[in-house]
Amino acid sequence: MHWTLDPTHSSIEFSVRHLGIAKVKGRFRNFTASAELGPDGRFKSLTATIDAKSIDTGVEDRDNHLRSADFFDVAKYPEIRFVSTSIKSLGVGRTEVKGNLTMHGVTKPLGFVLEQGDAIKDPWGNRRVAAEASGTISRKDWGLTWNQVLELGGVAVSDEVKFSFEVEAVSQAVAA
Repeated sequence: MHWTLDPTHSSIEFSVRHLGIAKVKGRFRNFTASAELGPDGRFKSLTATIDAKSIDTGVEDRDNHLRSADFFDVAKYPEIRFVSTSIKSLGVGRTEVKGNLTMHGVTKPLGFVLEQGDAIKDPWGNRRVAAEASGTISRKDWGLTWNQVLELGGVAVSDEVKFSFEVEAVSQAVAA
């Protein structure tokens, strides 16, 4: 069964350390995703595409810097894409997802554990399911290497990026 993302009830967020002392959080405002679920209601495949220009940390100057060639270079690499390659059940409500993440022109493997609730029927006759996951990547693995060395040691932006997402997907009701 084919499912599509409900963007009004979904989010993709991230955080990095600034100057080694504080977290800067952000999100991507525009993204799409689709999935195939088996008869048991568990994910069989997952694909997501993020509009890199839609990055939002709440500070316009910082967002513009993140869109520049120093970071995402959105003029050259307008999207971030994840395509699953394997999905394995870890028991009730937990699924191991492995796939390829393409960002900044670099494709690397990425894995995470997806926590999923049971599908429900909404008031309009559609089936809905929600899932969430989190993980950590090294931004340098994807060629996002800009940084500034601090006078007393350390760097302005951590290499480690923590990500999380919460998504709700819907499968349209079949007309009788």
